[in-house]
Amino acid sequence: MGRFSIPKLGFLLLCCLASVTEATYLKYKDPKQPVGVRIKDLMSRMTLAEKIGQMTQIERSVATPDVMKKYFIGSVLSGGGSVPATKATPETWIKMVNSFQKGSLSTRLGIPMIYGIDAVHGHNNVYKATIFPHNVGLGVTRDPQLIKKIGDATALEVRATGIPYVFAPCIAVCRDPRWGRCYESYSEDHKIVQLMTEIIPGLQGDLPANSKKGVPFVAGKKKVAACAKHYLGDGGTTKGINENNTVISLNGLLSIHMPAYINSIRKGVATIMVSYSSWNGKKMHANRDLVTGFLKNKLKFRGFVISDWQGLDRITSPPHANYSYSVEVGVGAGIDMIMVPYNFTEFIDDLTYQVKHNVIPMSRIDDAVKRILRVKFVMGLFENPIADNSLVNQLGNQEHRELAREAVRKSLVLLKNGESADKPLLPLAKKTTKILVAGSHADNLGYQCGGWTITWQGLGGNDLTSGTTILQAIKHTVDPTTQVVYSENPGADFVKSNKFSYAIVVVGEPSYAETNGDSLNLTISEPGPSTIYNVCGAVKCVVVVISGRPVVMQSHLSSIDALVAAWLPGTEGQGVADVLFGDYGFTGKLARTWFKTVDQLPMNVGDPHYDPLFPFGFGLTTKPTKQN
Repeated sequence: MGRFSIPKLGFLLLCCLASVTEATYLKYKDPKQPVGVRIKDLMSRMTLAEKIGQMTQIERSVATPDVMKKYFIGSVLSGGGSVPATKATPETWIKMVNSFQKGSLSTRLGIPMIYGIDAVHGHNNVYKATIFPHNVGLGVTRDPQLIKKIGDATALEVRATGIPYVFAPCIAVCRDPRWGRCYESYSEDHKIVQLMTEIIPGLQGDLPANSKKGVPFVAGKKKVAACAKHYLGDGGTTKGINENNTVISLNGLLSIHMPAYINSIRKGVATIMVSYSSWNGKKMHANRDLVTGFLKNKLKFRGFVISDWQGLDRITSPPHANYSYSVEVGVGAGIDMIMVPYNFTEFIDDLTYQVKHNVIPMSRIDDAVKRILRVKFVMGLFENPIADNSLVNQLGNQEHRELAREAVRKSLVLLKNGESADKPLLPLAKKTTKILVAGSHADNLGYQCGGWTITWQGLGGNDLTSGTTILQAIKHTVDPTTQVVYSENPGADFVKSNKFSYAIVVVGEPSYAETNGDSLNLTISEPGPSTIYNVCGAVKCVVVVISGRPVVMQSHLSSIDALVAAWLPGTEGQGVADVLFGDYGFTGKLARTWFKTVDQLPMNVGDPHYDPLFPFGFGLTTKPTKQN
């Protein structure tokens, strides 16, 4: 019998080798396999704990490599202003993101986590990033190609810090400027918002020609997954109260607030974020008909649906009053990834209990995980989970700043220019004896950028990041022989006695975000009105308004010679001076109605009671001048 032993041994060895190679070949890790095959293979290997981990998004402040590994966490985020260190470098960001990622990769299946951040006007949490104008200004440009370039630049700056996912764009249709998020909306007109969804191919890359409708697309390492938000009707709440109730018919909801989502899905948007708000009294985070029925089934959206920050908690009033109920109705509605963001063990425990007790069917969990994995596979996260330093020089680079400066120029709206068309004040002369620059917003980079800049609420002052204030831009633009006098809030006597050729007064709103920006009076900050009164009563003046929305101007208008809406222009204040002094002409047209008084609100173009101070689409133009 001995003579059979050697072949037998060889056969056994071969079997062993075959099983070893089989174990090392995992279909889901093979980029040559179709995405559907990879998802199916990976999901067949996953435990319930691993699946629920994928559905969990936690804040970076509670994330560690060990937490990532122990709970199989699928995603981490930075909340507004949540940074690894004050004024952190791109290298510091990369190191942090990679440390979390290594925790995820050390799990049994090695599923990479996806890191998300609010990059709503450039990479706005990051020191020295280019800060673009907020959406309220970009809508004015009506220039989708410009917006696409901004998406492209933003993607590069976000990837420069090792991050592959942004919570942008906001495609809200703000129907009432009393809403504190109105500056995050491109327009009151859904058609302009639809045009501006061109930022999505800028962020994610152009959808390949043969793509299936609704399937997410992200074109590799220089692009990011985008997120259309906040689904649905966030911009239509009563009196513009943030997170409140949008009272409108289904037809109104679909014709005003839905169209831009259809465009976004057609362009391959990877994710969609649900709104805190309610529609006719029903919380969107609990609205199965609209999240599953409409978005997933009717529109065939195949990316993942994410909650807003503590979105499940806020299903109940007060928030978190009955968390297990919130988990049941939120996940049951069709939300795939939950931005918990802190108390993740409670979420994981509640959801696990509900699945084990058949409160939530396994099919719902599988739907969520399939969508999350689809986005991760499509964007190449399995092949390139670890970020490197190759793009760090993209952050705040000159080309992006020039693009932002162009966006500022195109977003300005000239509302008044002299008492009559034949006596315009603008463009201003660069060469003159002495000019006055005044106002709380003339030399304030923080106010110029607005909310969602470095911190969640934004900051005042000039120590937040790199950029050019409007005062610095003016000094840089006028003739060297022109004396520029800056006084933040000068008295009338000072102005009269100084024989200025003209004055530039820059006033507006403070920085704010979300509910903190809700306002029922929409006035400019003190001492803005008295600055206008003192300066414009004594000398020819142009008033530049820095604000996230139209503000009360009617009472000041008669004393003002020229009026410019500059919105929230961001770090590149030079763009304002470019147009004031005639290097470029004014071209912007209002993408929002400018009301006379707040008691007219809400008032949108097409309304029967339409009686604005400046109508939607209004904007005077000037020609560029050749000045010596």
